[in-house]
Amino acid sequence: MPNGVRSMILTNPLPPEDDDFEALRAGLTEFNESFTGAVFREKISSFIKDDSGKIVGGILGEINWGWLHIQGLWVDESIRKGGWGTKLLSRMEYYALSKNTSSIRLETTTFQALDFYIKSGYAVFGELPNMPQGYTSYFLQKQIGTCVN
Repeated sequence: MPNGVRSMILTNPLPPEDDDFEALRAGLTEFNESFTGAVFREKISSFIKDDSGKIVGGILGEINWGWLHIQGLWVDESIRKGGWGTKLLSRMEYYALSKNTSSIRLETTTFQALDFYIKSGYAVFGELPNMPQGYTSYFLQKQIGTCVN
């Protein structure tokens, strides 16, 4: 191309290749950190396992921008009502504090665990009706304790 202009193409929406996804993520991180500076980031999880090592519950999250984002919490029906959800949530909150993170956010839906999170001290700051269709998604946050140094 003349005058140093590069030729570009726009791909169709498809599931990304791992390398393509990482290139996008790296570009976003570089842009964001040009404003925020380098940010601590860590994916974390905790699991409940039975005697045979089978996972019967767990919690997934990521610390980023000084917040813990809980991406999912699940406890198998067979052990629900045993306090395991509270134990998983508490363990993640304690871990977040150990990483100097005292802000937590998560999302749940009408048919999931809204009451559980509210009883655990989380506050709704937004909702999205018909996400999924016929249900509401809720966005919650919580400030926990004092950060550990």
